Amino acid sequence: MHVAVFSAKRYDHRSLLAANEAAGARHQLTFHEAHLSAATAVLAQGAEAVCAFVNDTLDAPALEALASHGVRLVALRCAGFNNVDLAAARRVGIQVARVPAYSPEAVAEHTLAMILALNRQLHRAHARVREGNFALDGLMGFDMRGKTVGVIGTGRIGAAFVRLLQGFRCRVLAADPYPADEVAQLGATYVPREVLLADADVISLHCPLTPQTHHMIDADAIARMKRGVMLINTSRGGLVDTRAVIDGLKSGVIGHLGLDVYEEEGDLFFEDLSGQVLQDDVFARLLTFPNVLITAHQAFFTAEAVGAIAAITLENITCFEARGQAAFVISTEKLA
Repeated sequence: MHVAVFSAKRYDHRSLLAANEAAGARHQLTFHEAHLSAATAVLAQGAEAVCAFVNDTLDAPALEALASHGVRLVALRCAGFNNVDLAAARRVGIQVARVPAYSPEAVAEHTLAMILALNRQLHRAHARVREGNFALDGLMGFDMRGKTVGVIGTGRIGAAFVRLLQGFRCRVLAADPYPADEVAQLGATYVPREVLLADADVISLHCPLTPQTHHMIDADAIARMKRGVMLINTSRGGLVDTRAVIDGLKSGVIGHLGLDVYEEEGDLFFEDLSGQVLQDDVFARLLTFPNVLITAHQAFFTAEAVGAIAAITLENITCFEARGQAAFVISTEKLA
């Protein structure tokens, strides 16, 4: 199949070409740096499939444009699909597939790294030492042992994170509408979300972005939290109301904040903007807090995860070509 790959970085070239080679080099891959949108869909002309990423816009106008150019498959090289209008995809006859699981450990380990870095203030300590400042004032952390960690969302990534916490002898609370036996067996206690918010010293988000979870961390949720709580989001930016979180930081309710995602990241992340003035005033405000650590949607980014994403993406494309249905198609039957 001819596949147009959007939002393509050098590592996408390497991983997808390697996966295609391993699959017998049966597909023609055309790489585009541009984000996919209604305006750039014309770049897919002549392709039967497009390969898209988290910050590509697959709304109704984009999907209609893709369909008019003969595209029949959207192969997402990510797990989330909140950027896709599934009802519009069904209407125009485009199948949507995703990578449901690649390396949950990659995201879980990055989450733990953010917690430890914030707690022991490694980002500040590193900058101080480089400037010749070896004072310890203001860098005191806390022992993880005995602290209560709240995990909201206990799918594959949430479960992997709970496994990592075992080594720290933390008390783990979990909240999920679909409790997982494995997580309970690891020693986590399932409680209502409101109880978790009130009791946790550290709160980590590991759930998909849906209409029900959008801004689940808002002013009301923050008001329930312990003063000085650490909040970590390595899931989806829209789970957090950023303005409410800034208010929480200013009031001291949120003592540490770690973000690998941001609700308006589409205009920022995955690009080198170091020579430009940031136009997002909310994001710029976040950067002024010494107790905030932000990475640019990096949690998934390990060699193992990127390789697995490429392999599963090519599997989706190959299965679609062979039998008309991708291996991990997103069902739209409920939208009929």
